[in-house]
Amino acid sequence: MDVFTALVMMSAPFGGPPPIGAAPARPADMNAALASLTPARKHYQWYYSTPQADADLRSAPQGLHDFLRAYYHVKSADWPGKQPHPLRAWSAAELARLPAYYVMPAEATMPETVAPYLPAAAQAAACSWLTEPELDVYCAEFARTGFQGGLQRYRCATGGLAAADLRLFTGRTIDVPAAFIAGAADWGTYQSPGLFEHLDRACTDLRGRHLVAAAGHWVQQEQAAAVTALLRDFLTAPRLPN
Repeated sequence: MDVFTALVMMSAPFGGPPPIGAAPARPADMNAALASLTPARKHYQWYYSTPQADADLRSAPQGLHDFLRAYYHVKSADWPGKQPHPLRAWSAAELARLPAYYVMPAEATMPETVAPYLPAAAQAAACSWLTEPELDVYCAEFARTGFQGGLQRYRCATGGLAAADLRLFTGRTIDVPAAFIAGAADWGTYQSPGLFEHLDRACTDLRGRHLVAAAGHWVQQEQAAAVTALLRDFLTAPRLPN
């Protein structure tokens, strides 16, 4: 690439720029299909793109602290029962296999969706990768700033703005050394069917697809030492450009 001599992706695989003429994802199509399921569902990315999402998160009925604790917990490896696996297609039936924090109950907000997964006080206190003082900082800053800055990313994605910018690079590949790191318990690896399995189509010098044990979506926090070791190994490997 013109700017970077190496690339490491975490948690969200990149499939490359869209082809010329590809239509942006349309919420009406997928959301209508998800709404027809029993029970009815909706995709979190389109929910996060709505004007109401920021107010829903800031005004979580359980309070900002309990919302964030539940959200971080359920997406981590601390929540048992996760068995992420590839999905066969971008279809409502396949996406319905994702946990509720990805494909949500149709009438629920995200705070309502994750409320049942609040860990017990003892388990929260024992969480070494997100301590209570650290969570207090998150709560204070999100209370001060809101969530809209981060949520704009979803509006750019679902509205087609990100794809429009990426079309400048249609047909190009990532040719510098690249690697991918995610938690082994992270469904995010597979939420876009086929991207993880075919990372080598976008990256011509892919040097590793690492799924870190005992980590979910917050891999760099849950297993900081393991991620640091992988980064060091990647960056010190031979043949990296100067």
